[in-house]
Amino acid sequence: MRLREQLGGFRQRVRSTRTGRLTLQAVIGVVGGAVVLLGIILIPFPGPGWLIVLAGLAILAAEFVWAQRLLLFTKGRLESWWHWLGRQHLVTRLLVGLVGILFVGGVLWLSLSLSFGVMSISDVWNFFRQ
Repeated sequence: MRLREQLGGFRQRVRSTRTGRLTLQAVIGVVGGAVVLLGIILIPFPGPGWLIVLAGLAILAAEFVWAQRLLLFTKGRLESWWHWLGRQHLVTRLLVGLVGILFVGGVLWLSLSLSFGVMSISDVWNFFRQ
């Protein structure tokens, strides 16, 4: 808790001047924007792409009201999706999971084929055996 108080005091001192406020907004904007951009690039790949986008929005929300609203909207939609999916029949949940796995597999195959020329399952097997 002491560290949080120290950081809060530091932010207040920085925000007390116009130059400090603009510098803080610029730094948070650049860092948050870079994290969001990285997350957007990573969305189609297996891994935490959406989680990285949300982390970038959380960084941006520290200084920008529009980012706070967008983060709240996104979290609300995500929670609605999870609640809706949780109420569905097991077959529906399995189909949603299967579609997700097929999508990730397709993106992985596309990435391997464009990057390494892997076009078939035997090429994949040979690629990982090397």
